[in-house]
Amino acid sequence: MGIINVTPDSFSDGGQFLDKCAALAHALQLVADGADLLDIGGESTRPYSEAVGADEELRRVLPVIEKLVAQVHIPLSIDTGKSVVARAAIEAGAEIINDVTGLVGDPAMVELAVETGVGVCAMHMQGTPQTMQDNPTYTDVVAEVRDYLRDRRDAVVAAGIQREQICLDPGIGFGKTHEHNITLMRHCREFHALGCPPLVGHSRKGFLGNLIGDKEADRMLTRVYRKGFEVPASV
Repeated sequence: MGIINVTPDSFSDGGQFLDKCAALAHALQLVADGADLLDIGGESTRPYSEAVGADEELRRVLPVIEKLVAQVHIPLSIDTGKSVVARAAIEAGAEIINDVTGLVGDPAMVELAVETGVGVCAMHMQGTPQTMQDNPTYTDVVAEVRDYLRDRRDAVVAAGIQREQICLDPGIGFGKTHEHNITLMRHCREFHALGCPPLVGHSRKGFLGNLIGDKEADRMLTRVYRKGFEVPASV
């Protein structure tokens, strides 16, 4: 899954692809590198990020989606919590809604997915991007995230979304401490029991810097060795 952040303030590459030409070049490189899916977002959801209006979000993402639809032959996903943005992106050619609010932030999002038949990704997040890292607390993070995702699966299926359209994201880094993230990664196999493909967005996240004991390390390195610990290339 190749990520295209058409934003000025995303946590790892904010501003690098805000220009639509840079975003397009990045997307085409991701495809050349083997991406099977491209996810385009116009609003940062990093901790303490500032929300943007739908008009600005559309201004950022639509030109990129329109160009990509004409040039690539893999699915495009729109990363948004706003149904008006999702609808315009779908009309432009996007095939998946990737919603960090779990399809609850905008009441019209589920209706849109039912109407259009696109794929959906529902993510777990404790709080909002503006509050999620204040004091994330769980008794059993794996069980609580799994139960939430099961409930969201059942709710959207009951609303008319087909199960084969759904994937579920435990939300690594979204309202979780370093320890919560590691625990979720360790138990990712448990999410297969939900019967929908899991989407695990761990790439470049801050917990990787904590894991290797160097917050300033380049988290894009293929392998990192520190204190005898090897981070696999897949991380």
